[in-house]
Amino acid sequence: MSPVLAGVLQLLALIGVLALVYIPFGTYMARVYSSDKHLRVEKWVYKGIGANPDAEMTWPAYLRAVLAFSAVSVLFLYLLQRLQGVLPGSLHFDSVNPAQSFNTAVSFVTNTNWQSYYGEQTMGHVVQTAGLAVQNFVSAAVGMAVAVALVRGFARSRTGELGNFWADLVRGTLRILVPIAAVAAVILVVCGAIQNFSGIHEVGQFFNGHSMGGSQQWNGGAVASQEAIKELGTNGGGYFNANSAHPFENPTPFSNLFEIFLILVIPFSLTRTFGLMVGSVKQGYAILATMATIWIGFTALMMMTEFHHHGAAFDLAGGATEGKETRFGVGASSIFAVATTLTSTGAVDSFHSSFTGLGGGITMLGMQLGEIAPGGTGSGLYGMLIMAIIAVFIAGLMVGRTPEYLGKKIGGREMKLAACYILITPALVLVFTAASMALPTPPHSMLNSGAHGFSEVLYAFTSAANNNGSAFAGLNANTDWYNTTTALAMLLGRFLPMVFVLALAGSLAGQKPVPVTAGTLRTEKPLFTGLLVGAVLIITGLTYFPALALGPLAEGLA
Repeated sequence: MSPVLAGVLQLLALIGVLALVYIPFGTYMARVYSSDKHLRVEKWVYKGIGANPDAEMTWPAYLRAVLAFSAVSVLFLYLLQRLQGVLPGSLHFDSVNPAQSFNTAVSFVTNTNWQSYYGEQTMGHVVQTAGLAVQNFVSAAVGMAVAVALVRGFARSRTGELGNFWADLVRGTLRILVPIAAVAAVILVVCGAIQNFSGIHEVGQFFNGHSMGGSQQWNGGAVASQEAIKELGTNGGGYFNANSAHPFENPTPFSNLFEIFLILVIPFSLTRTFGLMVGSVKQGYAILATMATIWIGFTALMMMTEFHHHGAAFDLAGGATEGKETRFGVGASSIFAVATTLTSTGAVDSFHSSFTGLGGGITMLGMQLGEIAPGGTGSGLYGMLIMAIIAVFIAGLMVGRTPEYLGKKIGGREMKLAACYILITPALVLVFTAASMALPTPPHSMLNSGAHGFSEVLYAFTSAANNNGSAFAGLNANTDWYNTTTALAMLLGRFLPMVFVLALAGSLAGQKPVPVTAGTLRTEKPLFTGLLVGAVLIITGLTYFPALALGPLAEGLA
């Protein structure tokens, strides 16, 4: 079987499985967030934190709860790292230094999981499981909660209430993420991923090209359970520095495809949840079609660039194989790279820096779209709904009508909030990238010069501000400058958009429904899907094209 055919068959199998679970899983999540009953374990949690899950919240109250919970999470994870040296199960690792502790705490709480350290050489069992793995669950649940709050804004009328953050957080964690992650972890263990709390092992006798000798230190850990929620919650932080290219995390081609499935299943299925909660599954299908069109298009382009790049070496190897695991090949690595950068996952089973120039640009552009196809757990849905509002506004300008979406008027207040949402992340990316290139010290962290070196820096801040967390490789980000600036990009890139999303949700919930007329734009039709795809690509292109022209485009066309 040719490598191209193998890659296409894997893509078709992935689409088939996602389609199979779409309706039951999306329906289940809608029931979870619409239920008025509480499980016994949930009541224990509410009692422990002193929350009343039945108390409705306005958008400012919902936002305060999100920010308060996240601030406490950052503080807890920071202190856990700073105290690692005196904690049991630390594998004799020292406490993490302040700058890196802050960067890592912010990274995992914002669902970014950017890592400027070697996981197997820095974090012990306690920090990995009680700190990082816990945040993998709750940071994903926070994103889903904010998305559901926006959906309620569309579904409700003449009220300022968006639900209860604590109920949404707990339900998303205990009813959705924990059960699926538990089953996924067992599957990964069966595939060969490790799951233990063993210490450090000295492994010797490696062939160095001339003789046998030398040794490496390998440590165990609860890898399979962390790997499962890493992908399911679109987190991405690996137990090992090689991330999902490491055989302890991702042992076989089947586990690789399974991990891609975990990355995509919640973001795609949430469109079904959205359709049910607003009372029109066709609206959910329109959003799904938009996401799927972009995802399939990007995957096809990536496979073309990596399989058919010109050059004798590429032809002999059957594609651009540098930096890709031979266990997976070019096709599966291309599918994984697109899935992880079009969502907010950031996990890697290959090194994006070693992709062709245009291939690396595709991974970067996927994040710059806002990671909305299908995007992260929750963040992908609310990001695409913001783009839908902008597309409706553009259509309204074309025909001279007040724009409407799902029975709600899109007025000046709604457009200002949507505009702020789409501008904040590009501003963070471009300002921090420009500063890093202009100042005398930060460029020293670049491994390469020229267009590829610029791509390393642009990719780092694109990844941080969009809460992706993947790295282009090559850039030494473990410096005071990059630890501080990427942490700021992650914080502002996560929570400022949430402010605008929740304010928009409150504004929409307070409106009364607008009746459908002959002039109403039918947003469940293929025409709107095409308009929405065009709006996403054009807005992103106009924003980032100059920067992309200096980096991956210049390298790819050289």
